[in-house]
Amino acid sequence: MQPSYDVVIRHGLVATACETMETDIGIRGGQVVALGKGLEAGRTEIDASGKLVLPGGVDAHCHFDQPMGEEGLKMADDFLSGTRSAACGGTTTVIPFAAQIQGESMRAAVEDYHRRAEGKALVDYAFHMIVTDPTATVLNEELPSLIAQGYTSFKIYMTYDDMKLNDRQILQCLAVARKHGALAMVHAENTDCIAWLTEVLESAGHTEPRYHAQARPMVAEREATHRAIALSELVDVPILIVHVSGREAIDQIRWAHGHGLRIYAETCPQYLFLTASHLDGGYEGAKCICSPPPRDKANQRIVWDGLSDGLFTIVSSDHAPFRYEGTDGKKPGGKEVEFQYIPNGIPGVETRLPLLFSEGVRTGRISLNQFVALTSTNPAKLYGLNPRKGTIAIGSDADIAIWDPEKQVTITNSMLHHNVDYTPYEGMQVTGWPVTTLVRGQIVWDSGQVVGTAGYGQFLPCGKPDMARPKVSDTAAAGHYVGNLPTALSKLARSAHA
Repeated sequence: MQPSYDVVIRHGLVATACETMETDIGIRGGQVVALGKGLEAGRTEIDASGKLVLPGGVDAHCHFDQPMGEEGLKMADDFLSGTRSAACGGTTTVIPFAAQIQGESMRAAVEDYHRRAEGKALVDYAFHMIVTDPTATVLNEELPSLIAQGYTSFKIYMTYDDMKLNDRQILQCLAVARKHGALAMVHAENTDCIAWLTEVLESAGHTEPRYHAQARPMVAEREATHRAIALSELVDVPILIVHVSGREAIDQIRWAHGHGLRIYAETCPQYLFLTASHLDGGYEGAKCICSPPPRDKANQRIVWDGLSDGLFTIVSSDHAPFRYEGTDGKKPGGKEVEFQYIPNGIPGVETRLPLLFSEGVRTGRISLNQFVALTSTNPAKLYGLNPRKGTIAIGSDADIAIWDPEKQVTITNSMLHHNVDYTPYEGMQVTGWPVTTLVRGQIVWDSGQVVGTAGYGQFLPCGKPDMARPKVSDTAAAGHYVGNLPTALSKLARSAHA
């Protein structure tokens, strides 16, 4: 007699974003098909006694093998090492970025990214897009077509010379998102403030890594966040403000929520565990250069409060891997360079969940169910992957992380599985670590061993997320914003929403 299930996970405490229960899980054909006690035998039996059984993490903001605008720079992780590291940290779905190169098409970027991912991933993956050159063809043809094909989110930058858009271009992109049901993500920092401050610092001879934080103060993030919210309000479309670092941007988002605007917010472990002081210590500070930069201890507490009270929708890693040594990472050409030329980004795809679990759940700052929501369920909902991903429910993919909540680990780079030669969290002690990870019912990480195979991970076309819906109807929105304008302009605005 054939077993009823391919896999049965027994005796664990199962937690989703909304409930916690003692139940067994029956898996067949890569999906959860049964929840209950006393399930019939499976071909594989997993005893999760004393363990937590959680939905696999969804890391909705990470960078793997992304083409770099500067010659000679290269990200350390491709889709093999990056997804391997994700799996070992309890993450079963990743969403990295297909980045448009200025002067080239958006579709070419997506096709190139598929080639880079093919046959490598250990976990499932979707793609965001990065729009850097919103030509008429991109706005009117490529983006609508790609959104319809399952690339339903894109990122726009308000800083970085080779990526930034001006306000008019941002409005054009937001209008596309509104019309076609996509979610726009915004990197909110004022590029001119940063450029001016950088010039002032460099003219005074202040070029060490620690001055990166002084060149990107909270006011630059605050102003850009305020402006992004205003542009979102004008177009009447939800947006996500990515990697929010501290109080001043958080105040803007709270204002937006208080005025009924659909503004989502993301933060990352670097704003909970690092401070600007980590950029001190000479050139070693380059290891912690990211944008926005980490702030101070007071801002860490404010970010934790935002997680606790629901201001933040998701927690992502913003894994942006550059090696410290060598010629293609933090030391371009093998040299120590001025802070503005140091590649931005830090690794964190494997440590995201253990850090947040240890200092969030175990300390009581957030509940276990909030942890699941922030790291799995909400990102799946935000990007059109739920209920296939982000939960444990009948019919959902059997993406599951089994946690030992008492396992004590001292984080060292030697124990991690990325291709970066450092971790900014070296020496930090955490309690709680995923000991087994399953992707669609297949074990990919177990008892300290990588057992998944390259190419098992599948590409995931995303649905149009309900969370990206505008607040009001097209007619109401057009009337609200152009009711006092001349009749001809009112008609033009309404036609844009047709």
